[in-house]
Amino acid sequence: MEIKAGKNYTSQSITGCDRFTWEDFTYSETAVKNGLSNIPTPQAEEAIRELVVHLLYPLQQLYGKPIRITSGYRSPVVNYLVNGVIGSQHTKGEAADLYVPEGPDYLLHLVCSAGFTFDQAIVYRKRFFLHLSYTANGRNRQEILYQ
Repeated sequence: MEIKAGKNYTSQSITGCDRFTWEDFTYSETAVKNGLSNIPTPQAEEAIRELVVHLLYPLQQLYGKPIRITSGYRSPVVNYLVNGVIGSQHTKGEAADLYVPEGPDYLLHLVCSAGFTFDQAIVYRKRFFLHLSYTANGRNRQEILYQ
């Protein structure tokens, strides 16, 4: 189902994929606490669709169980409030932080063993999540970092 900016971002799926919804990408506790909008721009919406279609949905299919998005799209103000880096791919709709009980190394192993294209994979071992990004406009670096 196609969704335009400003519409209700509840449980509507992204590109018909029932595993990832617009709410998964736009909900932010920080935005709620501060009374802020966290609605993506049309360009960020398109980047989210690309991220889901080319990386997250195939990864979820391979994993075979739900993958929780702990952080998806962030407006520039929300990104600032959570101490995100300036120019973060989250503000462009190109990144998501993912959690599975097996840990971030397990998800990274699946991504690499399947040969998925990605821009950055950052393993946050202490916080137990994997940051994954994908860009449709440019070269995906296949960069792996550990925090």
